[in-house]
Amino acid sequence: MNKLFPTQEVGSLAKPRWRIKSYRGKPLSREDINEAVHWGRKLGIENLDELVKLLNEGDSANRKIALLEWSAKYAIRFFETAGLDIFFDGEQWRSEMYEHVIRKTDGFKFLGNVKSFDYRYFNKAACIDKPKYAKSFYLDEFLFTKENTEREIKVPFTGAYTLVDWTFNEYYEKKLSGEIKDFKKRKFEAKREFLFDLTKEVIRPEISKLVDAGAKWIQIDEPAATTNPTDEEMKLFVECFNETVKGLSCAFSLHNCYSNYEVLAKHACGLRSCSQLSLEFANRDSRQTGTGNARTGYKAIKLFEEYGFQGNYGLGVVDVHTHFIEPPELVRDRILHVVRIIGDPSRIFVSTDCGLRTRTWEISFRKLKNMVLGAELARKVLG
Repeated sequence: MNKLFPTQEVGSLAKPRWRIKSYRGKPLSREDINEAVHWGRKLGIENLDELVKLLNEGDSANRKIALLEWSAKYAIRFFETAGLDIFFDGEQWRSEMYEHVIRKTDGFKFLGNVKSFDYRYFNKAACIDKPKYAKSFYLDEFLFTKENTEREIKVPFTGAYTLVDWTFNEYYEKKLSGEIKDFKKRKFEAKREFLFDLTKEVIRPEISKLVDAGAKWIQIDEPAATTNPTDEEMKLFVECFNETVKGLSCAFSLHNCYSNYEVLAKHACGLRSCSQLSLEFANRDSRQTGTGNARTGYKAIKLFEEYGFQGNYGLGVVDVHTHFIEPPELVRDRILHVVRIIGDPSRIFVSTDCGLRTRTWEISFRKLKNMVLGAELARKVLG
C-alpha cells in the first residue's frame, strides 16, 4: 500500500448480543433487536427487515450460517465506516482463536475451560493422536469477507506454536516415553514432533487453500511466542514460523502481544518472509501527548532495530484493555515518536495493540475513528 501510515485492526471484534444469544438459540429481548437495528442503520446495512425476521425465527442449521454472515457483514461495515484501510471481519465466525481450529482438527479431546487473561477463558484440549486435517476452519470466512469489501484484507490465523503450547501433549509424550528417558529432553522432542506434524498436516493445508482462494496477506497470531523464553524454545518457534510460510506465494506477518519483546527482538531477524511485526505498545505507554520522554511504552522498538529487524511494524497505538479513548493527538505523537526512532515512516502501519473483543462496539468505534484521525494528523506533520 502506497499510503503513508495505513491503518489496520489486528483481528477480533466483540460479537453483538443479538448474534451470541440468537446463535445459541436463546430468546432475544426488544433491547437486543433494537441494538441490531441501531447499528445496522449507523453502518448503512441494507435489508435490515430480513435480519429482524431472522432473529425472530426458530433455530436451524441454515439460520446459524445466516447469523454468522450477518454478524460478519456488520463487522466489515464497522471497520469500513471507522475508516480503516486493512482489516478482516472481526473474527465473527470463530468461537475463539484456539478452539475454533482445534474443534475442526482430528486427534484432539477437549477437557474444559482454563483462564487465558482477564476474565477470558478458552476450552483446552489434549492431543490424543496425530493431528489430521478434518475441515477447513478459515476458508468460508475469508471468501465471505472477500465478497463484501473492496478494502485490503489481512487474514488472522492462529499459529501452530500457540496451538501446541496451549494443548496437553499426551500422544507425543507417550509415544516417546520408551525412546527418551531424560524428562526434559523427552518433553522438548515431543513438543517438536507435535509442532511440525500440526504444521504439515493442518496449518499449511489451510493456508494453501486460502492462498488458492486469493488471500494476499496472512497474519500469524502467536501470543505464546515468548512464553518459554529460552534460546532453544525461541529457535524452535522461529523454525516453526519459517516452516509454516515456506514456499507459499503470500505476504505473512506476525502478531504478538503482551509478551517479552526483549526476547522476541533477539530472534525476529530469523523469521523468513515476515513482512511485518504487529506489536503491542499503547498498553505500556503514558497518556501524555508529546514525543521523546513522554513515550514510555515504545522503548522496545529500539531493540528490534538494534538486532537488525528491517521489516514493517504494526504499531500498536490504541490500548484495547481500557475504555479510555485515545485522542487523535496522542495517536499522532506515538506514530511520530517511532518515526524518529526508525527513520523510515513507510515502515509503520498504524494499529490497535490487539483485537478489540474486550471492548463494546461503541468504545471500539470511537477508538478506531480517533486512530484514523491520528494517522491523518501524522501524515500532515510529515507533509
